[in-house]
Amino acid sequence: MAAAAVTASSSAEPPGLETQRGEIEDIIQGHRLRAGDSWYLLDLHWFKQWKEYVHMGDQNSSAFPGRIDNAELFEDLESCRLKERMVEEEDFILVPAEAWRKLLAWYGMAPEQPPLERKVVDLPSTLKVEVYPVEIYLCLHSDMDNALPMQFSRADTVHTIQNAMRGRFEVPDSAETRLWMKSSDTSCERLRNVHMTVLDACLSSGMTVIMEMRNPDGTWPSSRPQTVRNAMEEQDSYRGQPGVCGLTNLGNTCFMNSALQCLSNTPPLTEYFLRSAYLEELNFTNPLGMRGEIAEAYADVIKQMWSGRHYSVVPRIFKTKVSHFASQFVGYQQHDSQELLSFLLDGLHEDLNRVKNKEYIELQDADGRPDQEVAEEAWRNHRRRNDSVIVDTFHGLFKSTLVCPECCKVSVTFDPFCYLSVPLPVSKDRVMEVFFVSLDPAAKPMQYRLVVPKAGKVCDLTAALSRLTGIPSNQMVVADVFNHHFYKIYHSEELLSCILDRDDIFVYELSSSSVEEDGDEVVVALYLRERSNYRDYGTGNSNYSTSLFGHPLLITVSRNDCSHDALYRIFLQRLVRYVHPPDPSEEEEEEDEEEDLLKAHTPGVSDEEGEGDSQQPGCSALEDGVAGGAGEGSGSEGKQSDSSAEQAEAEAEPSGGTEGPSRGAGGDGEGENHSLTMPRPSEEEEEEEEGGVEEEQEENNHEDTPPSPPPNERPLKRQPKRKYRPPKRRKLLFTIQAVNSNGTTDRGMGEGSTFSFNSQHYIAIDWDPEMKKKYYNENEAEKYVKDKSMDVPHRLETVRLQRCIELFTTVETLEEENPWYCPTCKKHRLATKKLDLWSLPEVLIIHLKRFSYTKYSREKLDTVVNFPIRDLDFSDFLQWKPDPEGNPPCRYDLMAVSNHYGGLRDGHYTSYARNKDNGQWYYFDDSKVTYAREDQIVTNAAYLLFYQRQDKIRPPTLPSPCASSSTAVSPADEVTSSSQEELDGTTSFVNMETD
Repeated sequence: MAAAAVTASSSAEPPGLETQRGEIEDIIQGHRLRAGDSWYLLDLHWFKQWKEYVHMGDQNSSAFPGRIDNAELFEDLESCRLKERMVEEEDFILVPAEAWRKLLAWYGMAPEQPPLERKVVDLPSTLKVEVYPVEIYLCLHSDMDNALPMQFSRADTVHTIQNAMRGRFEVPDSAETRLWMKSSDTSCERLRNVHMTVLDACLSSGMTVIMEMRNPDGTWPSSRPQTVRNAMEEQDSYRGQPGVCGLTNLGNTCFMNSALQCLSNTPPLTEYFLRSAYLEELNFTNPLGMRGEIAEAYADVIKQMWSGRHYSVVPRIFKTKVSHFASQFVGYQQHDSQELLSFLLDGLHEDLNRVKNKEYIELQDADGRPDQEVAEEAWRNHRRRNDSVIVDTFHGLFKSTLVCPECCKVSVTFDPFCYLSVPLPVSKDRVMEVFFVSLDPAAKPMQYRLVVPKAGKVCDLTAALSRLTGIPSNQMVVADVFNHHFYKIYHSEELLSCILDRDDIFVYELSSSSVEEDGDEVVVALYLRERSNYRDYGTGNSNYSTSLFGHPLLITVSRNDCSHDALYRIFLQRLVRYVHPPDPSEEEEEEDEEEDLLKAHTPGVSDEEGEGDSQQPGCSALEDGVAGGAGEGSGSEGKQSDSSAEQAEAEAEPSGGTEGPSRGAGGDGEGENHSLTMPRPSEEEEEEEEGGVEEEQEENNHEDTPPSPPPNERPLKRQPKRKYRPPKRRKLLFTIQAVNSNGTTDRGMGEGSTFSFNSQHYIAIDWDPEMKKKYYNENEAEKYVKDKSMDVPHRLETVRLQRCIELFTTVETLEEENPWYCPTCKKHRLATKKLDLWSLPEVLIIHLKRFSYTKYSREKLDTVVNFPIRDLDFSDFLQWKPDPEGNPPCRYDLMAVSNHYGGLRDGHYTSYARNKDNGQWYYFDDSKVTYAREDQIVTNAAYLLFYQRQDKIRPPTLPSPCASSSTAVSPADEVTSSSQEELDGTTSFVNMETD
């Protein structure tokens, strides 16, 4: 039963599956976060398997999840460190302590895994389970080379760290101490307020806290730690180009650094802060603002970046302020740079709003008035409530037209905007990479790149693969392979949207085009497992523990070939490419100990049967055949001599003949070949056969001399040992077990030596470590071949930026979730809506909507948007024509780009920006800054585009630095003159956060 897999830690029999499901669901749904409570991480795959198991309501179901296994959440089990950047509901779930204790009591825990307990912390504006505590390095000023890591909660205070350091380094309570905080760029700050929390002190993982003790003479060892002072002296001597300055990554803060670099290189906004104009406009009373704190923190970062004295700035204070006022940015998870930019522009506007008291203004409809009049009225009303440098620089005006589908009522309004979010054309196709496993056992798996419909089904995938391989698609089965087992086997009608790009998809060729549930053939999922060298007594059944390895297989077998020996031959033939059977010279006589070991691991053979076989001299011929040899003998020389001629023929036959497979399966002669595929006889038949043998023994014992064999068989007469010792037979490379879909729960073989496939189609072959090492070629098993379709570069779709703007201004029908209230019909209607550009700001931010979210799918669009570096012309899109020629200032030049590399779950942000003083383009990757060329800027990673209107652009005041390798650059300057190879490969280091 499935319950047999529960560990010995279980104190009581688990309740019924319906009771389990109800108890856990009630706990999870009824539990609320409370500061200080414990919650536990559970691997999402295991929890989904458990939910399926309890939902089915069958304790013997193949969905039994086994023991709680969080191995996939660890980087390695030795250090028990969690993998970085895991996402809740995608990698793990969190359950309350009460639910964890119940699951642990019912199912037990995989060995050598600690429970993943995490505390609920009270952060600004929110309560959260702290999945990743802050890991800080602690050291004494007198021994800075000996830094010890220790984890702290963000809700802990600096005083807690101080006490921990006193205990760790045995510092007496009477000693006067002070703490320094050192970040990755070697800058150092004093931790003065010991009552501040770790979060408020801007302490993040990887930082070092240094403790120094006052000298007996009343002095401190140094005004600053020596290594820090040297670094500061080096930085004080640095003089570089203002604005060409990196930003230290505090931990998944590349999204923030990318947005800050783009805003930093927006000339009108940066000059406003550099000349300290913001000081006169700080609004401390605005209820929608942040008491001026965001504006001051931003000004501090900008002034440091444009001082020319730093090649990298640590924006810790700014990050802390953002987290205080926007709880979604609390912690150090990855976020969206556009989301941060939207919050920052809005926060700066409210902190710098010149309007202290906002008056109420009632919006009026156009009612047939000229657009020019309505637009000017809307803009005046907007400026009466919103007047700041952000409005001056970034705000434009939309014209919004709504038409009722019933009464044709037309409503025209003008609305301000801060940036354009333009859609990208969505391709109807999708590129997928799969591995095809041929029916030919000697063929290596083949990797193919397929183009399939994005909204297609699995059958579309197999049809595309069929066109490349020539194999009928109805002879293919598609499966998701994860952790050496089938995570899911797909049906042909399932949607391709449920297959993610990161999934390992294998397509298996089957020998039959149709396998019916009650037909003569069945599809078997074959797993490979390696036995350990010790028994797992903790499970209560003293089995050897196993671990999966290699790639699983799907094999079609006949129900008539479901005996142990027939399956052994089929599996051995299927694995022939990387499993070689023993040579005839390797045949060995089985020792009693080896025979017992074989019986212990051979399904369907119990210890009692093994003892009976060894004690009863009259075993049936059928049982001898299944055992793989003639057995111990019948105890009668006469019976041996009668069959000696057949044995001689069998032994004289070449090993490469047709009997090779049966011999490899343990068969010993032609007469036994048929008996290997038959079920074992019933107990009554066994008793009859044993009785007949015993009678024959008694008759032979009464004879004075045994009958003489024919003359031609006399050489075989000299085998007296055969009465006591089995003959030589070939080794069994592996044993066979029926398992569940996870490959973890042994189910036995069913009746006799045959497998039953009424409800389960999963089989594992178990290898002894020595046999695996000797006969299994691991390197060969992992080999695969790339099809020529993999050599064809994946051509990314290219679209002009103007096309995206056209899509933005096309007519669309409102969704049912967001209808429009028609003032004429007095009802909500699904009106048609059209957005037009009426007026554009000095600085235009264009957000490319690469992240597509629908009811059925989520994806990131990798379309290459071909945007111009210069002369982006909006004359065809603007509705406002201020002069007869219709030539408003509508041409823009690019000044910055925020890039996103990666997918939906993770990724890395960088930026390109043009320095306002020298006109040179730079590539900003957190603290690393390099020169860039204009032909590198347009990529499929572009996410946010910053344009400045040409009539507002001032020419550079400094000459552009030469980007050739001959340029002399200070060794301390991180902005190096890159070689041609470096400039061509700026994306080579963009994976630093995802790898």
